[in-house]
Amino acid sequence: MARFELKLPKMGESVAEATITAWLKNVGDTIEMDEPVLEIATDKVDSEVPSEVDGKLVEILFNIDDVVEVGQTIAIIETEGGQEESSNDSKSIDPIEVADEAPAGYAEAATETAEEQIDKGMDTAGKNDYTSSESFYSPLVKNIAKEENISMSELESINGTGKDDRVTKNDILKFVEDRKSGKPAQAPAKAAAPAPTAQNNAPKPAAKAIPVSVNGEDEVIEMTRMGKMISHHMVASVQTSAHVQSFIECDVTNIWNWRKKHKADFQKREGENLTFTPIFMEAVAQAIKEFPMINIALDGDKIIKRKNINLGMAAALPNGNLIVPVIKNADQLNLVGMAKAVNDLAGRARDGKLKPDDTQGGTYTVTNVGTFGSIMGTPIINQPQVAILALGAIRKVPAVVETPDGDFIGIRMKMFLSHSYDHRVVNGALGGQFVQRVAQLLEAFDPNRSI
Repeated sequence: MARFELKLPKMGESVAEATITAWLKNVGDTIEMDEPVLEIATDKVDSEVPSEVDGKLVEILFNIDDVVEVGQTIAIIETEGGQEESSNDSKSIDPIEVADEAPAGYAEAATETAEEQIDKGMDTAGKNDYTSSESFYSPLVKNIAKEENISMSELESINGTGKDDRVTKNDILKFVEDRKSGKPAQAPAKAAAPAPTAQNNAPKPAAKAIPVSVNGEDEVIEMTRMGKMISHHMVASVQTSAHVQSFIECDVTNIWNWRKKHKADFQKREGENLTFTPIFMEAVAQAIKEFPMINIALDGDKIIKRKNINLGMAAALPNGNLIVPVIKNADQLNLVGMAKAVNDLAGRARDGKLKPDDTQGGTYTVTNVGTFGSIMGTPIINQPQVAILALGAIRKVPAVVETPDGDFIGIRMKMFLSHSYDHRVVNGALGGQFVQRVAQLLEAFDPNRSI
């Protein structure tokens, strides 16, 4: 018999971890290849993790609500054969592998089963049971703690210097070293906050929130899991990017009249609704081709210029949350193809049927605040992108119309375009010229265009 390590698969370049929401199989259950084993959730989308082999589930390494990093082993499946296997051996990132310079014995212990650890005298009960903690500890940190007989209270006293104040390998080894040398058990000091730079130009939020008084008539509502993730993502974006906005008003009378004329025939011929969104997306994709430096990402001091134009389309869910499915290679679609892509993603978003890949790989995002009656907005950039465009409500307004025979006041359909961009890499000229070009393309829409 062989043991197969089921790892958390990669779910896109910006997704580093996921929360386990449900185990669909129990220890001892027989599993077929491609059969879902558990359900996970990220800040993007909920999904299932299928088995890559036939076998029997013999070990579950994480509990519901645990946060797991991409590449971590989450379960062990016993298969027929005589060689140990691992999912995504050449692609996944194993947290034991990236924990380089781990002391002899620790990396090995991190891969052992609970039974093997008990056989070696490692106390996994009582004070060394770390499953009750609300904090996240990697398997390597837990195994070092168990090996050194560090209690739960001692582990929680360590000030982590990792992401989100997590305890790292170096933090716990420093704690062990101090304790063995006879020094008072003292948590390592946290790294001093770096001085503002291009990558860190906003102060961190206060460690403690301002207390809110609650009286007997108030209702306390727990944030949903997705709501918490969205909140964290938005705060992180504001702290990361220097947000600047440019606004422009756009005359879309020709588009309004053209759609009104053709939407019934389009519905009859294609079986699809013809909304304004694909028309706007078409113009945005064309403008990005003309201004490719808006289609970038920032990685430290390096700019990554994206080859593909993948447009994120913010969509509202029935529960009030937002999700951003992505139209891949949007510049290669004609209007019919764009309309089908928009309707398909919007429909599956409402029905909760999006796949992880549907929300990955976006290079630029468009959000329609006009859906809710807003004439303009200042949207927050969807990291790691550097810009986002908000479409305001289309309004019937009096406007000055210029003609060869002179100017006159006419009734026109107009809307505001609001462009938020990261001023670290997109200056005012580029940010303003881009949104101006989108407006020019929309105003130049051919009213005689055929579908």
